[in-house]
Amino acid sequence: MRWTLKPKPEASKVEALKKALQVEDIVATLLLQRGIDSYEAAKTFFRPSFDDLHDPFLMKDMDKAVSRIEKAIANGENILVYGDYDVDGTTAVALMSSYLKTRTDNIATYIPDRYEEGYGISYQGIDFASDNEFSLIIALDCGIKAIDKIAYAKEKGIDFIICDHHRPGDELPNAEAVLDPKREDCGYPFKELCGCGVGFKLITALASKLGQKAEDLVEYLDLVATAIGADIVPIVGENRALAYLGLQVINTHPRPGMKAIIAEVKKEEMTITDVVFIIAPRINAAGRMKHGNHAVTLLTETDFNLAAEYAVDIDQFNSDRRETDKQITEEALLQIENNSEQDRFTTVVYNENWHKGVIGIVASRLTETYYRPTLVFTKSGDQLAASARSVKGFDVYNALEACSEYIEQFGGHKYAAGLTLLPKNYEAFKAKFESVVKETIDPKLLTPELKVDLEISLNQIDNKLMRIIRQFAPFGPGNMTPVFMTQGVTDTGWGKCVGEEDKHLRFTATQSFADKVVAIGFGLGNEIDIIKKRNPFDIAYTIDENHWNGTVSLQLKLKDIKP
Repeated sequence: MRWTLKPKPEASKVEALKKALQVEDIVATLLLQRGIDSYEAAKTFFRPSFDDLHDPFLMKDMDKAVSRIEKAIANGENILVYGDYDVDGTTAVALMSSYLKTRTDNIATYIPDRYEEGYGISYQGIDFASDNEFSLIIALDCGIKAIDKIAYAKEKGIDFIICDHHRPGDELPNAEAVLDPKREDCGYPFKELCGCGVGFKLITALASKLGQKAEDLVEYLDLVATAIGADIVPIVGENRALAYLGLQVINTHPRPGMKAIIAEVKKEEMTITDVVFIIAPRINAAGRMKHGNHAVTLLTETDFNLAAEYAVDIDQFNSDRRETDKQITEEALLQIENNSEQDRFTTVVYNENWHKGVIGIVASRLTETYYRPTLVFTKSGDQLAASARSVKGFDVYNALEACSEYIEQFGGHKYAAGLTLLPKNYEAFKAKFESVVKETIDPKLLTPELKVDLEISLNQIDNKLMRIIRQFAPFGPGNMTPVFMTQGVTDTGWGKCVGEEDKHLRFTATQSFADKVVAIGFGLGNEIDIIKKRNPFDIAYTIDENHWNGTVSLQLKLKDIKP
């Protein structure tokens, strides 16, 4: 890894914030690095509230969306709530349909089949709406590029409201309303909402017409927090408030489906990390292994006993998903090694038998291994479908756009995207993608970067610092867990490899006789020689708590170690 130490704020600013907040240098520095430079900004950061949420009507077309939905409710129209099959899409559908059912009985949901219909709005979904006399479709987490499909729906007398957060193309669909903070003509102050977040703004706007505030919709925030964590959107600004408030709901009054998932894993208090690694994969597994409808059914169920039964099924889907992605990852790594793909600027692999539902996870794993912009292809009908993942600092969406002559359809974000192409174009696309990345990527981006907030000594680590750092949560993009570095530490002599196949490293770090802290390095077992030589070494880490046999102690969670 490349260790990059973040610039230290000006000493005068650190001193001023220290005095204003009555905190130590370390805390003031960490806050200034996150753009928090005053008592008021710190108050907002440490105590997010509903006051931090913006007026939903600042979003372009919000008034049109509200007006059309109110008209549909008043006229008894059938409304179809349509969303993608991933966590953001299914939570958004659960949120919107649950809320609308408090206003009208004429609500149904639709999640496209990942394999038969693919991502986003489908002709099949529109035909379903037409056949069942739905006159309004509310699309969540998709639709911003569905120009032809929305036109097709119009011909059938079906109106669309789009709630999306992906980047629009040059043209917007001809819908009744297009809610997307990334629209160039949208003045909404916060651009990084997830799809479920945009859905929450819409129900907030609808509720405001009945004299309600966002506080009155708190029961929906467990869904929003889950989507924020799963979709890896920046946890700053409005997202920080929504995630913070949503986590409170998850830990105090979660909906029956969420409660059932938590009961399955027997976790007392959920953090945003738990949401990302425990709740989200289970919700996602439904759409990956079976159908996204299973996730919506679980998340909208009001009877806990039924929800508990559904959660067992979802847990099984997740176990199946884990086995499948492990097998495919092993096959993909073998393919790369056999084809001498390691020397390329990109990783592109293909097997027509790979499970389409897990190729995104496999792409992430390959990116971790080789640290290259990565594409994993499989067969999907008469086309090839791929999931793309990128390395930090490189926009894979722009790279795909430069290869669009070979692509049938694509969409996504800077670091994750999906695409389809015809089999005959695979080799030409692969060559072009390699060429585009080679010409445009800064070579240093092909080595993982570890951003270090601050250099400190071991004697500065104590329970008080840990308590304050814990209040920096929820962590995520834009507010990552603080990473520290300490130079010139040694092992007290008892360091060893632990875990299956000695994968992990555990030792007691010391700088002087008095300063001793246990350090654990997951996946760093092969660095054992660095600590065994008894020469001083440098460590980069986060500060963590170890719970063991009823006692709690501080420990360092190593990110990297260097001689």
